[in-house]
Amino acid sequence: MSSTAAFYLLSTLGGYLVTSFLLLKYPTLLHQRKKQRFLSKHISHRGGAGENLENTMAAFQHAVTVGTDMLELDCHITKDEEVVVSHDENLKRSTGVNVNISDLKYCELPPYLGKLDVSFQKACQCEGKDNRIPLLKEVFEAFPNTPINIDIKVNNNLLIKKVSELVKEYRREHITVWGNASYEIVEKCYKENSEIPILFSLQRVLLILGLFFTGLLPFVPIREQFFEIPMPSIILKLKEPHTMSRSQKFLIWLSDILLMRKALFDHLTARGIQVIEKEVLRSIQRKHDKT
Repeated sequence: MSSTAAFYLLSTLGGYLVTSFLLLKYPTLLHQRKKQRFLSKHISHRGGAGENLENTMAAFQHAVTVGTDMLELDCHITKDEEVVVSHDENLKRSTGVNVNISDLKYCELPPYLGKLDVSFQKACQCEGKDNRIPLLKEVFEAFPNTPINIDIKVNNNLLIKKVSELVKEYRREHITVWGNASYEIVEKCYKENSEIPILFSLQRVLLILGLFFTGLLPFVPIREQFFEIPMPSIILKLKEPHTMSRSQKFLIWLSDILLMRKALFDHLTARGIQVIEKEVLRSIQRKHDKT
């Protein structure tokens, strides 16, 4: 390679790196900042499943009472086309009855068990007296001003349509966000109602990471408004350390290092994209108890 070609190559690379760094730090030089209709620093995962039976009206009420910023819940659709709030399509874990929600009418759904294991926290159970599976519209009616994060649990066109109709009926487009880890489901949500902010799917999260580490992220437009991720290190809290191999621990550590990047979060935040994590309500409860 001639010295002239090397000079142009280094100049181009240097210009790219400088521009990428500048736009990473100040993204509004290229992109218009998204309008944040609400700010959520804490989300009550399944209504705060560490405090009450998950996805119940009692759990949602408790979360709102102690000051959560957003409720996170999961939706399915029944045989008679009612949108219900439940994490699992099959109710064996939560009710003890081996049946799918889509195979039953709403009035036929069994109640939750009195105690449930908290699947995202080791050796933890939740319990409560409210064991009824609620309708999504009940949650909307009870908490008209509370932001809600809706996980569309199954790739079902009717479910997506019904949820969109309910959001519009209760005029909640400005305080609702929806999506799923599935790219296909998120795409369907966006096509059904682009007025409701969407979450990053897993595929898009991986793409964002790739763009970030190659320096391309500052140049790419983003339509999602909520970057919702779990901390990989949480897995270490769910399993006994001696049951995990060194390679598994290393992969978790590496995932944490790659994903938990302050520069990435700062860039997304500067573009008006909220970086949020699913959490149980326990931290807010402790804060509430001290006041």
